[in-house]
Amino acid sequence: MIPFSVLDLAPVAAGATPAQALHNSLELAQHVERWGYRRYWVAEHHSMPGIASAATSVVIGYLAGGTGTIRVGAGGIMLPNHAPLVIAEQFGTLESLYPGRIDLGLGRAPGTDLATTRALRRDSKSNGDDFPQQVEELQSYFAPTAPGQKVRAVPGAGLHVPIWLLGSSLFSAQLAAMLGLPFAFASHFAPADLMQAVQLYRAGFRASAQLKHPYIALGINVFAADTDDEARRLFTSHQQAFVMLRRGTPGQIPAPIDDIDAFWTPAEQAMASQSLLCTAVGSAATVERKLQKFIEVTEPDELMVTGLMFDQKARLRSYEITAAVREQISSKEKTVKASVAV
Repeated sequence: MIPFSVLDLAPVAAGATPAQALHNSLELAQHVERWGYRRYWVAEHHSMPGIASAATSVVIGYLAGGTGTIRVGAGGIMLPNHAPLVIAEQFGTLESLYPGRIDLGLGRAPGTDLATTRALRRDSKSNGDDFPQQVEELQSYFAPTAPGQKVRAVPGAGLHVPIWLLGSSLFSAQLAAMLGLPFAFASHFAPADLMQAVQLYRAGFRASAQLKHPYIALGINVFAADTDDEARRLFTSHQQAFVMLRRGTPGQIPAPIDDIDAFWTPAEQAMASQSLLCTAVGSAATVERKLQKFIEVTEPDELMVTGLMFDQKARLRSYEITAAVREQISSKEKTVKASVAV
């Protein structure tokens, strides 16, 4: 049974506030916990009016405090924006408060535009090239304190906080394999290198103290509703937001529209269609077919379900339908395995 998890950007709908977005995220986390999702991740983005998860560690604490069993974590922390010691202390604190429930996914992109990156990092030489060294430094702070060690993470040292690498490139796949870490690929917006990244990661994986066998989670956008037409309309919010970002005019998540073709140019449509190729839109039956096909082709160890939606009730309903779809897929897999065994 392939576990389904959630990647949330704490979307701020047009006319709403970040506070409302964060409350909506907690409500969703509480629901998906009951529906059997494995983990709930939030992502670090900065200076974006439609995303409220910039203070990612703070948001994780809020979500973990409002839930009871689901794993909560970062998908991810953009490590070049931070000193590794600070992240070790933050996630050591989270693990101390919510033991056995915290994940730490790491990315090397800035999660924002160039001007905001400069404001975040201050050091003009910080460009992410030393990301592998940063990851290893961060890992060292979670190791048991060595005799005479002067710099230590308190809390953090000696705690088990699973580290993941995230990425949309072959670089991240190869680094995760080399370090023996679980890997999450951003196929939900960067599908071009998906199959090659999966192959490189699995072929080059080296067992580590954290992980003995390769483990890969793949992102996929899911917009599920009671009808195909309703789901397609919900998807237009995500499509608009994606194109607005590419235009350099990011904003709050727009309301769905009836005619998406009136919104974008043919070139923008082609770009969005290619970038959002890994997307399942439709009724339960339609989404089931699309997810089943995606799983058969990519063979992930886990699916990270995401999608920007304007309406909270529609978002809850989408994840509820997707949870039911997962059970249908699992049931069919069990039936196939049983028939093969016979």
